[in-house]
Amino acid sequence: MITDANTPPSGTIRDWLDYRAESIGGEISHLFTDGDPSLTWNDLRDEASKTARYLTSLGISKGESIAIMLPNSRDAIVALFGVFVGGFRATAINLGAGAEAIGYALCHSDARFVILGTDQDTLFEQAIACHPNSIKRLAPRVSTDVDHNIALYNINPDDHALLMYTSGTTGRPKGVVHTHSSLLAGGWTTSIAHALDASDRAFCVLPIYHINGLCVTVVAPLVSGGSVVMSPKFSASRFWQDCEEYNVTWFSVVPTIISHLLHGAHDPSAKTKSHIRFGRSASAALAPEVQTAFETRFDVPIVETMGMTETAAQILSNPLPPGTRKIGSPGRAYGNEAAILSNGLTPVMDGSEGEIAVRGPNMMLEYLKNPEATYETFTAEGWLRTGDLGRIDEDGYIYVTGRLKELIIKGGENIAPREIDEALYSHSDVVEAAAFSRPCPSYGERVEAAVTIKTNARVSSDDLITICHEKLGVFKSPDRVFILDDLPKGPSGKIQRLRLAELTGDMISTSNADTYEEN
Repeated sequence: MITDANTPPSGTIRDWLDYRAESIGGEISHLFTDGDPSLTWNDLRDEASKTARYLTSLGISKGESIAIMLPNSRDAIVALFGVFVGGFRATAINLGAGAEAIGYALCHSDARFVILGTDQDTLFEQAIACHPNSIKRLAPRVSTDVDHNIALYNINPDDHALLMYTSGTTGRPKGVVHTHSSLLAGGWTTSIAHALDASDRAFCVLPIYHINGLCVTVVAPLVSGGSVVMSPKFSASRFWQDCEEYNVTWFSVVPTIISHLLHGAHDPSAKTKSHIRFGRSASAALAPEVQTAFETRFDVPIVETMGMTETAAQILSNPLPPGTRKIGSPGRAYGNEAAILSNGLTPVMDGSEGEIAVRGPNMMLEYLKNPEATYETFTAEGWLRTGDLGRIDEDGYIYVTGRLKELIIKGGENIAPREIDEALYSHSDVVEAAAFSRPCPSYGERVEAAVTIKTNARVSSDDLITICHEKLGVFKSPDRVFILDDLPKGPSGKIQRLRLAELTGDMISTSNADTYEEN
């Protein structure tokens, strides 16, 4: 099993797990900050194979959905690989999506079985009450003896491996189907962009029911031969301590986590910084001010990237230092192609704005049971349309300028929310920021924004609006800035700006001049 920067991985996830066990079986594959025993590659293959044979004994068909409702844990890793090894379709359930969305995913996926943790039992009951379905619960640990002579299904690279639902902020969630081939390619694009090898150890704090956590910090080490430290969830107070204790060499997080670390009280030790090669930012745009401040304070380089559920995570990445990282850009393509499409859906290279598109081995197979959406997502030439607007420079670096569905159209002029976000982030007390639109009888839409700020900071909405006036001019600046305790986020930590107009609707009568002080 050999791969390089020019050749996507061949085979299946089962093949790669067998290869790791046979070549470096005694080496650690996964460690867990919650105290669970670590896994070697031999351990993982043996336990995943036992799970796979148990599932096969239940009469589950090849390629059939098996839902997994587990947080980051040893049980989750064994269950995930057990489903992959068995030739079934791992249906990753977003535990933060709410009962209605979870119930929809369980029903839509046609799952007859769910691997369920005891702490998720109540959520499962609420979910199936929303969408009644006959689903049998399975414990995450196989406690019965399993016949080792049970034959596993023959599986191929093009067989279904993963079903993961999008956040569904603009409608029903769509079920993204990935094959063994596209999942491995997603781990490979991460590996070649970041020069990962067997000496690297990832820190996984993002949920593995999200594509970033699953592909970037679980599948990439399978391809590269490295190891993973897994935490049940992100903790700002323990982050740097865990990095030191487990000899982490890289981590993948989202901009909100970077901002919280930046505004937190804890710093990495000199020892920690000596073995961390880089941090990786994904899932949303990283404000240049935040990236610069983070690197200045912690002396840890941040590599901004871009990815999607539909692309098995990464589609773009900046190079590692000393390569040229262009602040404000999520980088260029590694292992796939990226382009800017004109209104006619043809690539343009003149620096003009258009829709960002990508094609390559890490593309999804389809949206489950939704051929219309699948057809609309791919062009005739095989480009996957991301829905993001951007431009490409002469070096192939892409700059995201907005999202088609999030653009604010004020008086006929397009305004990218990211411009406003970055102006707000320029204030040192702003931890999170997101601009959004609200209907307006005069302009069609008007600009508003919401932020969270540092504990005990004293900054008013008017202060922030003034900064926007100075940086953007009055027309593009928000009419209101709401200072909130928290901003709504999806499972990856990405701020859901489309929900902000609804959440702030009752606050419109509040004076912009009110000063906020967090107790």
